[in-house]
Amino acid sequence: MPKPVQQRRVRSVRLSDLVSALSYALDLTEGQPVGHAQRSCVLGIRLGQAMGLPEDELADLYYALLLKDSGCSSNAARMVQILGSDEISSRQDLKLIDWRSVDWSTLVHSLRHVRVGRPTWERLLALSQRAWKRHRRPKEVAAIRGERGASIALKMGFPRRTAEAIGNLDERWDGSGNPLGLEGDRIPIAARIVSLAQTLELFHRHSGMPAALRVARARSGRWFDPELVRAAHAIAQLDSLDNELAYASQTVARLSPAEGNVAAGGDRVDVICEAFAEVVDAKSPYTSEHSRRVTQTAVGTASQMGASKATLTLIRRAALLHDLGKLSVPNSILEKPTELTSEEWSVVKRHPYHSEAILKRIEGFEEIAIVAGAHHERLDGGGYFRGSAADQLSMATRILSVADVFDALAGRRPYRAAVPRDEVFSIMRREAPHALDGDCIDALVASQRALHAVQAPDGRQLLQSRLGSRGAPHSGLS
Repeated sequence: MPKPVQQRRVRSVRLSDLVSALSYALDLTEGQPVGHAQRSCVLGIRLGQAMGLPEDELADLYYALLLKDSGCSSNAARMVQILGSDEISSRQDLKLIDWRSVDWSTLVHSLRHVRVGRPTWERLLALSQRAWKRHRRPKEVAAIRGERGASIALKMGFPRRTAEAIGNLDERWDGSGNPLGLEGDRIPIAARIVSLAQTLELFHRHSGMPAALRVARARSGRWFDPELVRAAHAIAQLDSLDNELAYASQTVARLSPAEGNVAAGGDRVDVICEAFAEVVDAKSPYTSEHSRRVTQTAVGTASQMGASKATLTLIRRAALLHDLGKLSVPNSILEKPTELTSEEWSVVKRHPYHSEAILKRIEGFEEIAIVAGAHHERLDGGGYFRGSAADQLSMATRILSVADVFDALAGRRPYRAAVPRDEVFSIMRREAPHALDGDCIDALVASQRALHAVQAPDGRQLLQSRLGSRGAPHSGLS
């Protein structure tokens, strides 16, 4: 018998706690250590307070700081096209460099990240093109990131000021930034604070606060508002700042806006889950809408099996967020058209671990975390990341696993075309009962055929998935 899901009743969730925990997923896509967004939030709120921002503007700034990187996944595919290699490792260094001129630091970054492993002539050509287009390409990448990040914030229900801060954080005080080239006070104050706060966090973590302040001083009047730089020197004198940064999670909770709680079973939580699913799916054209389709399939399968309303909610949220950890996988791996190396495969196999670890940080999401983190486990113990066996896998986990495999097979991949639906059913049935749950497969087939009948009552249309996940790089069932 499958392990039952022990659902603990949680009546409400703090909005700030939910967003703060999910910010760890955004750290993954930026290649930053977990907690980067939270530490940036601490610095940004202290800067806002030093500038005398009123409480409502501080609240909008708070969420902008935590969600500042929500648009980054949407430009990952374009960055791989430009770099020809791992975009996540490139992002780790990118914010440490002043790209206004070609100097030693920009050359070193390019040598580390452009067309790595390719022939010398190809690398030299790519390096020359990068130097030639160093102004145009950042504008393109920033525009994609800013527009998407602002859209995600609005979808979650945050105010326009929060969205504008995210959309304009790559603008520069002297007008040399992207994507619009806004100058001075035309840049929203929250965007100016987010830009400086994330830079202070990066250099503070790498070299300490004195080094971070030196960088801020050197870029004052160019990148940063001079008055904000003076405020940064003031907050650096706070006796409590080092401790606040060392325990950023607790500090962020303490600094959270007094907006109250949101109902744990309410629409706002679902909307935020849907928004983060969009962040994941935007990472690659091969994952476009994957989380939404897996959610529809999993909920349809669970309904066919007579699941309760509470279990349907659990499955819906676990399905929406099951691939959060995939933000840690470079697009150079996700979109690789040939077989993965053992090292690349080990990176892929870590993504369910990251999904579970992030979701466990949210009070009331403990069961969701377990189900989401086990979506690549198999009944015979041959899955990952734990290698759990049948008696350790709940029915909710089995349903999600079957839904994920269905979408992986039905979707197009860099290395193959989409598999026809009836062939998908045949392949999946051959994996039962040793790897996949046969009852769940039967319920999935029934729900899909019922959906197909509704969508095409005259039999002339076929139900087709558009694009799918690279959740199983070597076969639809791995």
